[in-house]
Amino acid sequence: MSTKRHQEEALLFVGALYSSADIYDGILPELRNYFGEILLESPVIGWDHSRYYSDELGVPISRRFLFFSQVIDASVLSEIKILTDDIECSTLRNGKRQINLDPGYLTEAKVILASTKNYSHRIYLGRGIYAEQEYIYSKGSYQPLLHTYTDYLKPEYLKIFGQARQRFRELLATRTAVD
Repeated sequence: MSTKRHQEEALLFVGALYSSADIYDGILPELRNYFGEILLESPVIGWDHSRYYSDELGVPISRRFLFFSQVIDASVLSEIKILTDDIECSTLRNGKRQINLDPGYLTEAKVILASTKNYSHRIYLGRGIYAEQEYIYSKGSYQPLLHTYTDYLKPEYLKIFGQARQRFRELLATRTAVD
């Protein structure tokens, strides 16, 4: 017989792809309203890894990551993905999204992304949402896996997620000191 363990605390992030800075800036208040204050916002990173989003978002495509200061229970990821999909739909123009929002979470040990697309290495969470592990933490940094998205292999992404992990550890230490 196994015993239940405590919930896994995680740091929520949203990866955004967009071609209009106005659209990105316009959804920030809504993201803050749902997820709280931003702990860390990455610099703008050019995104040219495929043409998959070009027709919908336009070009050139930019990427940013937002990490939120509220520690979450990792089990709510599917609900967060559904919410970010609704936010994307609020930006529709001529039936096309103007922004792509990919939520995920990081822990001290891993980085997980939510997806609506099934694949052999993804785990079903419910309500049409799947989880995909992008990194594990090993040898002092996050390490990509066999199925890690191509853009997540970039050293600048690994650096951003390393910074976010450090901020997350500081948040956890502060919470423990207060408890």
